[in-house]
Amino acid sequence: MTSRSTGSTKDIDTDTSRKGSLAALKGLLPFLRPYRRQFALAGVALLFAAAATLAIPAAFKRMIDLGFGAAAGAGSSVTSIENVDATFLALFGVASVLALATAARFYMVSWLGERVTADIRAAVYRHVVRQSPEFFETTRTGEVLSRLTTDTTLIQSVVGTSISLALRNTLLFSGGLVMLFVTNPKLSAIILGMLVLVVLPIVLYGRRVRKLSRDSQDRIADASAMAGEILNAMPTVQAFTHEAIEAGRFQVSVDSAFATAIRRIRARATLTMLAIVLVFGSIVFVLWLGAHAVLAGTATGGELGQFILYAAIVAGSVGALSEVMGEAQRAAGATERLLELLAARSDIQDPADPKALPPRTANGARVTLDDVSFSYPSRPQSAALSHLKLDIRAGETVALVGPSGAGKTTLFQLLLRFYDPQAGAVRLDGVDIRDLPLHTLRDAIGIVPQDTIIFSANAMENIRYGRPDASDEQVIAVAKMAAAHEFIERLPDGYGAFLGERGVRLSGGQRQRIAIARALLKNPPLLLLDEATSALDAESERLVQRALEAAMLGRTTIIIAHRLATVQRADRIVVLDDGRVVESGTHASLVAHGGVYANLAALQFQPAAPVEQLG
Repeated sequence: MTSRSTGSTKDIDTDTSRKGSLAALKGLLPFLRPYRRQFALAGVALLFAAAATLAIPAAFKRMIDLGFGAAAGAGSSVTSIENVDATFLALFGVASVLALATAARFYMVSWLGERVTADIRAAVYRHVVRQSPEFFETTRTGEVLSRLTTDTTLIQSVVGTSISLALRNTLLFSGGLVMLFVTNPKLSAIILGMLVLVVLPIVLYGRRVRKLSRDSQDRIADASAMAGEILNAMPTVQAFTHEAIEAGRFQVSVDSAFATAIRRIRARATLTMLAIVLVFGSIVFVLWLGAHAVLAGTATGGELGQFILYAAIVAGSVGALSEVMGEAQRAAGATERLLELLAARSDIQDPADPKALPPRTANGARVTLDDVSFSYPSRPQSAALSHLKLDIRAGETVALVGPSGAGKTTLFQLLLRFYDPQAGAVRLDGVDIRDLPLHTLRDAIGIVPQDTIIFSANAMENIRYGRPDASDEQVIAVAKMAAAHEFIERLPDGYGAFLGERGVRLSGGQRQRIAIARALLKNPPLLLLDEATSALDAESERLVQRALEAAMLGRTTIIIAHRLATVQRADRIVVLDDGRVVESGTHASLVAHGGVYANLAALQFQPAAPVEQLG
């Protein structure tokens, strides 16, 4: 099977960088469609608000021509006062409609922004947690977190604000333009022609703003990725006294993000200035022509006032649209980055025609590796396993030993189907694991990893992670089996004690006993132990070893161990070297054979040579 670089964002970036400036925003449509009703309500409120705004200049024209104009021609008549009163009453009514419609529009679009952003975050996270380890070989965790937070916040501003403003100003621009032609066709034709000339440089410069927006988001993601990596390795950083060095590295990364952001801000400021100067310059020129028309008697003062207000609405809407365009371009870059995550496809998928495991027997599960060959995607030229053949009977306890890099951990990863072999097959109870649903396969396997993961939760919930529906009594029972009950009881809040991020409040041995209890709670037919007792002291190891021996009853167990004292009682010891089985047998038979295992046993069990006394 050919491996695909699904996690490589570099390849995806090359493709998406060729998209149009706002084309990426189309990717938001699947998240917007479920809320068509809310969009329709916001649209109705938007239409009322735009209509109310466009009605204001007409009311001012009526007030000037029928009120002030009539008063100037015939003295202070009652009719002029009535016209003014009626006009201001109408203006108040229009303002009331505008206020209600604007409030309704603000509520609906803000709701949409929050809802759609939450949906996007959930969808991206749900997609990422289903990716295979290959994805995380090429994608940094900090970068994913940046996309989930910073990028979705930008999209929230677009969905919750910018789209509404864009539609509002588009309506005002269109309606204002129509009313300009109704008021004075000649002046409107001139202003429209000039607007066409000024929009072209604005659009061209906007492309530069989009590129800088994307670069700015990339630099922020780089800084977040660096910070996440260093914070997770803080004990190592402090042990090597690299605090100042890492702070300096982060400062350089932050300064790079700042410099890119300043270039983006400068470009947006220039774009805004260019839009305002060109648009308002054109309008001022046309208004100068209109003023001369009033003086020449070819237009009334009310018409000019109405024309000025509509021109202001059109100009303001163009200026607002240019600003919204800048926000939309930033969101387009953010959307591209999120769509890259959603487009990543793992090679490890549920089968199209899944099979079921046979009913569980009292002895556990049978495991077969049939001529398996595998190379990691990041190291395709180096074989981690080569034509490996291994048959483990149900209920058998098999220990895997061998030098580092022999393929022991790789075998575990193939059993869990974190990767698929390039050749051969891995079978569980006679079923190729590629034909099993991933949940079915992994539910049948319990693992105690060498690097124990403790979540930011209490002791009870950390153990219950093995089986979320387990009762408190069941959790406590397996904690006792794993020799974890006593130290948990001594914690300030017992099983309710918060264990700290990554279990920083526990010792290495305590963390490992939590992991053993978690695996025992799952009660799987196949148990994988990766150096399960490596971090325990002699007394704890004795207790846990006894618990593990009890837990091995009725299940198949595969143990990885570098400390050979922990595997002497295994039913069979399999020695791996360079991804192949080189020896297999019991401890006694392998020592008598005098091969690789015998050499390893001699190194570990041979007593140290006596030290010569001085003098």
